[in-house]
Amino acid sequence: MIKNFLILLFFISFFSVNAQVKNDSIDTKYLEDQIYLSLVYNILNEKPSSISQNGFSGGIALGFIKDLPINETRNIGFGVGLGYSYAVYIQNLKITSDNNLTIASVATDYNVNRFRTHAIELPIEFRWRNSTPTKYKFWRIYGGVKVLYAFAFNATYKDTETVINAKNISEFNQLQSGLFISAGYSTWNLYIYYGLTPIFKGLDLDGKNLDLKEINVGLKFYIM
Repeated sequence: MIKNFLILLFFISFFSVNAQVKNDSIDTKYLEDQIYLSLVYNILNEKPSSISQNGFSGGIALGFIKDLPINETRNIGFGVGLGYSYAVYIQNLKITSDNNLTIASVATDYNVNRFRTHAIELPIEFRWRNSTPTKYKFWRIYGGVKVLYAFAFNATYKDTETVINAKNISEFNQLQSGLFISAGYSTWNLYIYYGLTPIFKGLDLDGKNLDLKEINVGLKFYIM
């Protein structure tokens, strides 16, 4: 799936840049309105020593950002976006739910243990770049805050005899936020997101409150 997205990205970027080059007119009021695609590795932060990640915990986000320049040369400004994100966390935190009672424990001897989220995200970023009206490949540093509304949660546990699913538990924190920065040249950019909001609220493990947060590290692609 990720491979197909990358192939699509290369084609879109190629034709987008070529279309711009063929435009003879120079627009001094140009905007960097962009589609963005993020491919990341998800890291669970502030986890207890008994919880560990295994396998590849990946994520993907796709959205659109509106460019809002604030100076005459239009290389400094803000961006406001809207997008969708999907994340999976492969680890040994077993979550079960029965009759509105959610229990967290450490999984052992299992085949599959993960939880997945789907969210609508709103990134608001401060933008610096060395672009010009005729320069379509440039350096950029964008950073800001991202607010997410996670509308779906699903935890899955499987061993040789049992399959357990826990969906949309009340302890899942649907409204989340964090800080991010992306920096790079042209389409390719390094991306880091640092979550400030716990993933769960009121969920205990071994008598202690779980204060898990997330860190995303990966690549962010801006498609003009």
